[in-house]
Formats: sequence, structure tokens, C-alpha cells
Amino acid sequence: MTAAPPAGPRTAAPADGAPRVLLLHGLGGTASVWDRLVRQVGDRLALRDAELPWRGMAATDWSTLDDPGRILADLADSSYDAVVAHSYAAGLLLEEYASGRIAPRPTVLLSPFHRSRAEEFDWAAITYHLNEFHRVFEEALAVGEAGRYPERHRNWLARRLRDQVGPYGWMRYFECYLRSPFVDLDAVRAPVLVLSGERDVATPPEEGRALAAGLPLARFELVPDCGHFPMQERAEHVARLLDGFLAPLSPGRGDRSPHERP
Repeated sequence: MTAAPPAGPRTAAPADGAPRVLLLHGLGGTASVWDRLVRQVGDRLALRDAELPWRGMAATDWSTLDDPGRILADLADSSYDAVVAHSYAAGLLLEEYASGRIAPRPTVLLSPFHRSRAEEFDWAAITYHLNEFHRVFEEALAVGEAGRYPERHRNWLARRLRDQVGPYGWMRYFECYLRSPFVDLDAVRAPVLVLSGERDVATPPEEGRALAAGLPLARFELVPDCGHFPMQERAEHVARLLDGFLAPLSPGRGDRSPHERP
């Protein structure tokens, strides 16, 4: 079994009483996807992150596991006041909440994959997510530090990332996506903020909106002029939303219960 990686601090000197927040990156990503958001948040939140086993160019032993969600269950313990999860990690985290293996807590889901009904999955959906899988990595490279490289080089790197994730890694992600209509969303009794990019080619905003509508204590925010990586493309905007959402957890900030829908 692949062990849960240790979470490392991202906030050097958080303010007294700052909420403790765990950051979970998506498939093929790394902890560096949070760098811009971390700079925008400053000391208002005590941020920690981890290089998850499905990180870019990592060994792929995790992808043959029957239960990759266990990695998050071992990591997201009760010491965290809130969790921020992106893409694949968002889907796994919701399953862990619904099963009760992780106690639900205030959570921000960035660009989550979700469909409300099994009938929404057809052969065209599978074909698109298989054949266009590399496009997510192309976008990640374009908005990250690799954006300074020529487009042709980035596209080559994107395909290398796709090949490194491999068929088993793709299957773990798509299996999670296929299970999304059957997740007991009503069991997630914690406030959730769902953020979707307006121009996301992998997870259209309609999916985030539908997910928020199905959760008992959730609200949806569309991030304008943004793709699949809001924390990189619109870091300042996302930091403001995150700060406002978690304000009830900070001493002396806000008078609304964190479990109250805005």
C-alpha cells in the first residue's frame, strides 16, 4: 500500500488562530500548483500541502491500488480545520466524506469532476476524456512555470506527463468520475465552496454548479476568464473567495456559523 505522504507547511508564520488548511493537488500535478495562491493568502491561513502519489512524473505504483482514497483518509486527519482540493483529489475527497472515513469539514473544491446521473456518461464522454486527456496537462504547463517554454515544447511535455500517468492512472481518475452520480452527497454535512473556471475544457462549469446544488451546505462560484487551474490563473480572486469562506473559522472574524449557507 502506498503510504500517505507527510504534509509540509506552506505558511511560514501564520497569524494567531489562523485556520489550519490542507491543500490537495490533482492528478499529474505537484504541490507547486499552490505557489501563487499561497503568496496571495499570506499569513491569514496556516496552509500545509503534500506531494501526493499521483503527482507529475511520479512512480505509478499508486495507480494499481483498489482504494486510492485511503491515501487521503490517512492524510486529512482531524488536525485540519478545512481542506482545499483540486480536480481528481476533489472527487476522491467527496467520496471519503460521504463514506465517513474522513469527517466532513469546511471544504473548497476547485474544478471538480461530477455528473449527477449515470445516463450522462455515454461513449462520446469516454472518448473525449481519453483522447483529449493530454489537454489538461497542456493547460497546466501553459499557466505554470513552464509557460515560458515554446508551445511545441510544452505540448511534448504534456504528452510525456500523460504517458507517465498511464492507462492505470487514467482509469483510477475515470472510475472516480464514473462513481460521482452515486456518491451520497447528502452525507457531506459541512460547508462547501465549489469553484469552476469559466473556460475549463476538462470540467465544464455546469458540473460544478450541479455538484453544489446536490450538496446540502454548498454554494457555487464561477471564476471568470479561467480554465482548469483557478489557483494559478486567478490566484488573487481565489484567495479572496477562500478568505471570505473561511472567515467564520477565524477568531473575531464574521458572525455566521460556518455551517450556514450564505
